[in-house]
Amino acid sequence: MDFCGWSWEENKLFEMALAVIDEDNPDRWKEIISVIGGKRSEEEVKKHYEALLRDLNIIESGMFDQEFGEAQDCTQDITLTGDEQNFQTC
Repeated sequence: MDFCGWSWEENKLFEMALAVIDEDNPDRWKEIISVIGGKRSEEEVKKHYEALLRDLNIIESGMFDQEFGEAQDCTQDITLTGDEQNFQTC
């Protein structure tokens, strides 16, 4: 699975780091980079975070069509078939 160049493992570590590292921590992005293996720049991590927030907003707004697996105003393809999930989040 490819999350715009992020491996599944990186994405899961990223989500875990977001959950445990306080957003008021002045070193938040550096700590997240460390948790995910240190190979991403602060800019890449922030961009990935912004993409996650956009996805969450689409889902929470009800614009995500679960039957067809795509957001009504999304420019990226999202395909959900059975147990497979291919997300393009950037």
